[in-house]
Amino acid sequence: MPKTIKKVVVLLGGRSAERDVSLKSGQAVLKALVKKGYEAKAVDARGPFWNELKEENPDAVFVILHGRYGEDGTVQGMLELMDIPYTGSGVTASALAMDKILTKAVFRQYGVPVADDFDFGQPIRYPVIVKPSREGSTIGVTIVSGEEELAAAYEEAARYDDRILIEEFVEGSLLTVAVIGTPARAMPIVEVRPKSGFYDYEAKYTPGQTEYLVPAALAEDKTSQLQKAALDAHNALGCDDISRVDFIMEPGGRIVCLEVNTLPGLTETSLVPKAAAAAGIGFEELVETVLTGAALKQKPKPAAKV
Repeated sequence: MPKTIKKVVVLLGGRSAERDVSLKSGQAVLKALVKKGYEAKAVDARGPFWNELKEENPDAVFVILHGRYGEDGTVQGMLELMDIPYTGSGVTASALAMDKILTKAVFRQYGVPVADDFDFGQPIRYPVIVKPSREGSTIGVTIVSGEEELAAAYEEAARYDDRILIEEFVEGSLLTVAVIGTPARAMPIVEVRPKSGFYDYEAKYTPGQTEYLVPAALAEDKTSQLQKAALDAHNALGCDDISRVDFIMEPGGRIVCLEVNTLPGLTETSLVPKAAAAAGIGFEELVETVLTGAALKQKPKPAAKV
C-alpha cells in the first residue's frame, strides 16, 4: 500500500455484459470516497482508458469492474505494468476465480466442497445447470431438467463463452459469505431468498425481488463451517482485499461452493455491504477498508527477518 493515498481513480463500467452493474457500483464507491475526503474521479474502463489513467497519475485505483476485461486479470495486469497500486485481487487470483472450471480444479485440491460436473459423452444425472465458465451475474445460465433441453442450454451459454460448465443442480439455501480486509475476515452470512425461486439477473439487481436474511438463521456449527470454507476458498485462489463466496446448502446439510467473486457488486442491493453492515461496518468504512489494501500484487513481498 502507498504510504499515503489521496488521489484515487475509480475504474468502473468497462465492456463486459455486467457493465451496467459496474457503473452503479462505481458511482456508489465514488460517492463514498468523496465523503471520506479523497480526491476521487471515475474513469470508464472502455476505449483507450489507460491514457486517462496515465494523465490522472493516481495514488491508487479502486477497481470496481465486473466480468471480463476487468475481473479476469486483464486490467490487473495492465495496472501492474503501469506501476499503479490497485484494490482487489491480483492477476492470477482474478483469472482463476473468473474461470469456474479452473476454480473447481483448485478447490478440489484444497478440500473446498464443490458440486459434481459432467462432460458431453458421459452419463448426465439431471437436473443440471449449464453456465458459461467465465461469466457472472447468472448471465447465460440455464437449468436443464432433461436431455432434450441440453443442446439449447449449451447454445445459450456458448453465446458468452467457449468454455461451458455442466454441473449438477443443487437445491437448497443460497448462502453467501463476504471476505474483506488484510488479514482476511469472514463477515456474517447472508441468506438469499429470491421471490422467483432462482437468483437470476433480475432477482439480483431489481429492488424488492429478493429477500435477504442477515445474519442467516443457521446453527453455530454451520455458520463456522461456512465461514471457514469461505476463507479457505478466498485463500486457495490467492485473493486479496475483498471477495464474496457463494454456497448452496442442501436440506440435509451438505454444502457446496458455487464460486468466488473477486470484485463483488457494491450497489444498494449488493450482498457485501449487507454483510458488512451486520458486522457494524458502514458502507463508507467498507470502501475505505478495501482501498487501504491497494498495492501492486506481483512484486515480491519483503522476506521475513529471522
